[in-house]
Amino acid sequence: MGAMADQTVIDTRRSIVLPPGSDPIAVAAAMNPAMSSWLALRQRVPFQAGQHVLVLGATGNAGQMAVQVARRLGAGQVIAAGRNESRLAGLPALGATATVCLDGDAGRLGEAAGDVDVVLDYLWGQPAATAMAAVITDRVDRGKPLTWIEIGSIAGPVAPVPSAALRAARLQIVGSGQGSVSTCRILTELPALAGEITGGSFDIDARPTPLADVEQAWADAARTAQRIVLTP
Repeated sequence: MGAMADQTVIDTRRSIVLPPGSDPIAVAAAMNPAMSSWLALRQRVPFQAGQHVLVLGATGNAGQMAVQVARRLGAGQVIAAGRNESRLAGLPALGATATVCLDGDAGRLGEAAGDVDVVLDYLWGQPAATAMAAVITDRVDRGKPLTWIEIGSIAGPVAPVPSAALRAARLQIVGSGQGSVSTCRILTELPALAGEITGGSFDIDARPTPLADVEQAWADAARTAQRIVLTP
């Protein structure tokens, strides 16, 4: 059942047929990181075109895809926040309307994202709590719904959410992932996402690498922003 194998066994009930003309390298590179934000916006909230989205942790692979997914699904604005300044600089080309470096003053994040409707959070931990306080502090209309979707936890499994944040704004915190989205619902979303990947909706920087060269690919992974796709 491993991902790093010449051949594997799958449960066909949990599989889809890719659209004609699909590039398997692009699908392998983009499906998993794109699926996190795609499911969050399509299954966990009643997302509407024109709403504003903040991507917290936008410089990771999934975060960069989230910027593109949000724009593709009709977001009016996409604020990308992350620590890697060089990757942040490239996000406007992917659809970000504003970028914020999380190494700076948290107030800058509040100023840029105070009126967002949805937060796609790949960080959690203390950075999420700090960002939450900043966003709510600068919110003009605190009665306007704000949905905070916890997707990843690379900054820590526990976040000290300030109680005042829950009282001072119309804030809803939800999670998105397997379990909160059923397998059946995931399967219903995959054909549309595969179609978007095949149709060229997303910028995908992938590097196919033979399985025989996996050791070198593993060493290169920390030094490149490319998605490395192992091929038989």
